[in-house]
Amino acid sequence: MYDVLIIGGGPGGYIAAERAGQAGLKVALFEKNSLGGVCLNEGCIPSKALLNSSKLYSHAKDSSAFGITSENVSFDPSRVIKRKRKVVKKLVAGVAQAMKTSDVDVIASEAEIETAAADHFVVSAGGESFSGKNLIIATGSEPLVPPIEGVREHLGSNVITNREILELEDVPEKLVVIGGGVIGLEMACYYQTVGSQVTVIEMLDHIAGNIDPEIGKRLQAVYEKQGMKFHLNARVMSVSGNDVTFEQDGETHTVTGDKILLSTGRRPVTQGYGLEKLGVEVERGAIVVNDKCETSVPHVYAVGDVVGGYMLAHVAYREGEVAVNNILNINDRMSTAAIPSVIYTDPEVAWVGKSEQEMESLGRESKVVELPMSFAGRYVAETERGNGICKVILDAKTNTLAGVHIMSQYASEIILACGVMIEEEMTLEEMQKIIFPHPTVGEIVREALFKFEN
Repeated sequence: MYDVLIIGGGPGGYIAAERAGQAGLKVALFEKNSLGGVCLNEGCIPSKALLNSSKLYSHAKDSSAFGITSENVSFDPSRVIKRKRKVVKKLVAGVAQAMKTSDVDVIASEAEIETAAADHFVVSAGGESFSGKNLIIATGSEPLVPPIEGVREHLGSNVITNREILELEDVPEKLVVIGGGVIGLEMACYYQTVGSQVTVIEMLDHIAGNIDPEIGKRLQAVYEKQGMKFHLNARVMSVSGNDVTFEQDGETHTVTGDKILLSTGRRPVTQGYGLEKLGVEVERGAIVVNDKCETSVPHVYAVGDVVGGYMLAHVAYREGEVAVNNILNINDRMSTAAIPSVIYTDPEVAWVGKSEQEMESLGRESKVVELPMSFAGRYVAETERGNGICKVILDAKTNTLAGVHIMSQYASEIILACGVMIEEEMTLEEMQKIIFPHPTVGEIVREALFKFEN
């Protein structure tokens, strides 16, 4: 009898397994594909390996402003993919070692929930049955395929998802990206940088989802300067061969791409493993949980993308820990006050907390300071012709940090400190006493804090 059965070996599942094993619980982790899930194998990590290569390529071509002359700079996509695979393989092996060190039994097989009794659950996998006192569902998500005429017929050939685009060993001359969210933008940035002519088609009137509107416009301008084309407020009607037909402002247009990236979001995986036998509450395709990551069924927890909401690996990590802590009778709860979001393009964009628009919609008065990144000395020293920005938002009533939005290199690293300030509800006076290392790009936050009046 296991203490915990975990279905899904992605970020939420393997962190939950590691923490439970470290706490002395007997754990079985079921993963039908590779440990690490989508994030490690088909998302977060491989895409960052590719993006880093494209940034190095771009910097090498444009290095003359820094006193460096590079001749005959070339880009070899097959070697980039080879390195990406090496990175993924290394990290997957690291997760496997962590499972071994934590005494987790990893069952490399598809799992199915067989029965649910009052005091235990039975999961079958690989021709065997496994019983456990607690069950954690961490089955993740899959690409959302919208009902666009012709898409399913071409899926896997010229219409591809995040899985296939990360394996391309040739750079397509023309790439059409359907969906201007985070995944779509990162791949658009990569391929535009390394030689593709990229066109992005987005249903909304802006790119990057819930990004700060002004920063979104600046980011789009950066891409457009590189030659990327955008069609906003546009609805894709059909895909035929290499042609994508869309409607915009009452008119019908067609663009052609050697490859068409479908990047229209993801949906929780709730089918195919017997979830219906548990009777857990499901709403809009996602498993419903409370802030302890408990489902509607006692001793059944759900973490990661399968619960919807913030479909981010770092959120899944924390949810996995919360679930295990509550299994251990440690009172722990999820907080969503300071969940950071990042777009790993060049430049990076990162934000945490509320935007001005969100504060207004909540009826909360805010104070805003917006600074160009040139207020940070290191940014100026390392950037040529940059137009980065930092926006800091205070809650006018409490004088605490409400949100921070940054477009700059290292934004993904800077945003963590801002999240801590929000989570700890630090006042302006308290934040102003923090010593930032100099020179750092992150000093922009300190500069902005001193533009407010106490």
